[in-house]
Amino acid sequence: MRNKRFFIVLVGALMFGVLAAVSVSKYLSSAQAFTKNLNKVAVAKVTIPIGSKIVAEQLTMVQFPKESTPDGAFDSTEKLAGRVAVVNIAAREPITEARLAPEGTAAGLSAIIPEGYRAMTVKVDDAAGISGFIQPGTLVDVVVTIDPREGSGHTDPVSKIVLQNIKVLANGQNIDKPENEREANSVKAVTLQVTPEQAEKLALASSEGRLQLVMRSQIDQSDEQTPGVNKRNLLGGDIAKPQPEPGSLKSEQPKSEAKPMRRQVSAPKPAAAPAPQPAPRTSVEMIEGAKKRSVEFP
Repeated sequence: MRNKRFFIVLVGALMFGVLAAVSVSKYLSSAQAFTKNLNKVAVAKVTIPIGSKIVAEQLTMVQFPKESTPDGAFDSTEKLAGRVAVVNIAAREPITEARLAPEGTAAGLSAIIPEGYRAMTVKVDDAAGISGFIQPGTLVDVVVTIDPREGSGHTDPVSKIVLQNIKVLANGQNIDKPENEREANSVKAVTLQVTPEQAEKLALASSEGRLQLVMRSQIDQSDEQTPGVNKRNLLGGDIAKPQPEPGSLKSEQPKSEAKPMRRQVSAPKPAAAPAPQPAPRTSVEMIEGAKKRSVEFP
């Protein structure tokens, strides 16, 4: 009886041992397969500001699954040493080629200027700079007010939007957005990203008139053509338009209806009294021989 119980216990122990060995083997096989499916990816150890040159101390290597590895990622930190970031890279964020300037680019403002564009600085005050709320990355329109020259046939100053959808690269010497974008930062100059043709317009506008920057929404990329305005147009007034909700698209905004012009209705003029008709006069027909005539009496 004791031998039978011992045999049953032994068989059970063997079965559990075999089951445990199989489970451990499967776990090790899956862990080994998972390890083979990992890639080493370079990530930022600390926050890397825009326009700054990357150093080895700012980087570390982590393992990413192959299917989750970002396109353009780097498998070593040596390949990133000396490269310049064109966007802010947060800590523990993978560094990809799209976030870097081309090799050999110097650090600073020049690193974030796209090919075919230029950086141009214009003077602003609190009013022209929208009370300091224009930050790097903001989109603006440029309005110029010009006094016409003598002999041009125009005497009134003219205000016109000359550039649209212009990106602000820097305010003052700051090329990075502040941590708290609600806090205004008063500056005396703003650097704009323009094409060579736009740079020529901006240079002429800043020398001939007074510039004003008009902030626009980040999602508004539309082109608005305006005829400009002078004193005569200014005194013509404007039509009241309903204000849209903050951040709404143009298709979601209520359409403004032009108010019909009121016609001046004058009171009807009284009809003129008819001229008095003369009273009929009494007439007598007289016959003299072969002649006949009519004689009237008062």
